[in-house]
Amino acid sequence: MSVHGMFFSGTGTTERVVRAAAGRIAERLGCGAEVFDFTPPGARQEPKCFQKDDLVVLGVPVIAGRVPNLLLKYLGTVQGSGALGVPVVLFGNRSYDDALIELRDIMESGGFRTIAGGAFVGEHSFSTTLGRGRPDADDLVQVQEFADRIAEKVQAGALASPIAVRGESPVRGYYTPRDRNGNGIDIRKVKPKTSDACVKCGWCAGVCPLGSIDGSEPSVVSGICMKCCKCIKGCPRGAKYFDDAGYLYHKEELEAMYGGRRAENEIFV
Repeated sequence: MSVHGMFFSGTGTTERVVRAAAGRIAERLGCGAEVFDFTPPGARQEPKCFQKDDLVVLGVPVIAGRVPNLLLKYLGTVQGSGALGVPVVLFGNRSYDDALIELRDIMESGGFRTIAGGAFVGEHSFSTTLGRGRPDADDLVQVQEFADRIAEKVQAGALASPIAVRGESPVRGYYTPRDRNGNGIDIRKVKPKTSDACVKCGWCAGVCPLGSIDGSEPSVVSGICMKCCKCIKGCPRGAKYFDDAGYLYHKEELEAMYGGRRAENEIFV
């Protein structure tokens, strides 16, 4: 058997969980682990195909309670061909809603046999206080335990699928932020701004998962922004930011409502 980890990870939280899980499963099964990062736009140009004797841990972040809609087309090209599948989602301390069951169903439709699934907490892309520093050491212990149980399941030949996970099917609509009067806040077209601290190094353009930032003039965001906040959290000059009133209100409400708790990871094996 070959173990594979593949992930989309704007700020690194999904990557940490998928790498840890795939590596531990491979260790327990006595085989190697290969990792594929499909965060860069170029990595999503060709379909990814697996074989029946593969086990694939597939991870994505949760956006608005769902699998990011901008990844759906690519995920539909990933072919399992009977491989074992483990869907994993990372959520920012609020809720993963229907993201895990949605990813499970995508994998099943792509020819995977899903035998486990997990929803883990990562620091929210919008914030440095929601799920601060997660996945942390305690989370990674749970990832290891998750992986151990998957390896034991494989060794026992208990491979019934699809794995039962929490969520509704068909999935509900995307989570909609609202103000205190119940009015929806639409931040879909909001894009990051660039301060005078920018030295036009081009780092943000090089790492934008959607290739939306102009390399020669980083203040120009000509394409779609999915709010992964990779450019904001990673800019070496701290020059990227959001100033949209609706975005800031939503961020502050999330921090006020969910910042004081430690959301729990959920695993299904």
